[in-house]
Amino acid sequence: MRRFIAAAALAATLALPTIAVAQDYPNRLVRLIVNSQAGGTADATARLLGDALSRRWSQPVVVEDVVGAGGNIGAAQVLRAEPDGYTLLVSHPGPITINNLLFKSLSYDPGKIAPVSVLITFPNALVVSKSLGVNSLAELIAYAKANPGKITYGSQGIGTTTHLAGSLMSERLGAGMVHVPYRGSPAAILDLAAGRLDMMFDNMGTAVPQHKAGATRIIAVADDKRSPILPDVPTMAEAGLPGFRSVTWFGLVAPERTPKPIIDKIQKDVAAIFADPAFLERLKALSVDPAAMTPEASAKFIADETVTWSKVVRDAKINPAD
Repeated sequence: MRRFIAAAALAATLALPTIAVAQDYPNRLVRLIVNSQAGGTADATARLLGDALSRRWSQPVVVEDVVGAGGNIGAAQVLRAEPDGYTLLVSHPGPITINNLLFKSLSYDPGKIAPVSVLITFPNALVVSKSLGVNSLAELIAYAKANPGKITYGSQGIGTTTHLAGSLMSERLGAGMVHVPYRGSPAAILDLAAGRLDMMFDNMGTAVPQHKAGATRIIAVADDKRSPILPDVPTMAEAGLPGFRSVTWFGLVAPERTPKPIIDKIQKDVAAIFADPAFLERLKALSVDPAAMTPEASAKFIADETVTWSKVVRDAKINPAD
C-alpha cells in the first residue's frame, strides 16, 4: 500500500510540469501548416480557425501553405518539429493515412502523429468539362468505355481522395483513364473549365461555384445521400455506380509525443470555436460539414479511413510514385 501511494505521488509530481506547460499554452506564435494549395477548402478552413484561435488565445496564429509530393512535404515539416504544440498540421487524408502505400519512400512516419481533431468532412462531387459533351454519369460511362485510355481526370495531388476516387472509377469501368495530378483544386478546376481536362472528383466547396456559374458540370455526388446544396444532382449510386463513395476530410494533428494536456487544450478550444454560430455560418459558405471530434474519436476515425483507402489503393492497383 505504501509503495502504491508513493508511486502515485511520484506520478502526480512528474505530471505537474506538463500540466503547468499546458496551462501556459500558448505563450507565443503558433503555426498551422496546411499541406494543400492556397485558395482551397483546407486553406480557407485553416485561416478561419487560425483567426478564431488567435483571438481566443491572444497570440498570433499563422497559416502557412506548404505543398508538394501529395502533401508529404508539409506533413514531414510538422512531424519533425518539436512536439510542443506550436507547429500543427491541417491535413487532407493522404499524408496521414495511405501515402506510405502510394510513395516508395517517405521522410516521415505517418503513424507517428498525435490526432487533435478531425475538423470538417464533405463529399466529393464528380465534375466534368462541358466540352466533353456528357450530361450524366451514364453518358460518361458510355463514353469512357467507347474511348478507353482517352479520358483525363484531375486531382488535388497524389494520395488525395480525389485521386483515389478517380482511380477507383477508372478501375471499375475498365476505362484506363489518365491521371493528371495538380497542386490543389483551383488550377485543376480552371483547366476543367477551359476544356484542357475532362473530369475530376472535387470537394463541394470549390466545385459548386464553377458549376453554378456554368463553367463546369457536376453530374453526381459521391455520398450516400444527395447534397442539400445541389438537391437535383443524383448520388453516384443513383446515377449508375452502386457502392461508390468518396468523402474528403481535413484533420488537425500534432507531432507524436506532444503532451496530452496540450492536445486536449487545443481540441477543447477548437470545439468551443466550432460551437459558435457565427463561425459555423462562415464554414457553411465552404459547403462543408463541421466535425470537431475529440482526439480519441479522431484517432479512431483516421484508423478507419486508413483501412478504407488502403483497400481502394489495393483494389485499384495504384502503383507507388517516386
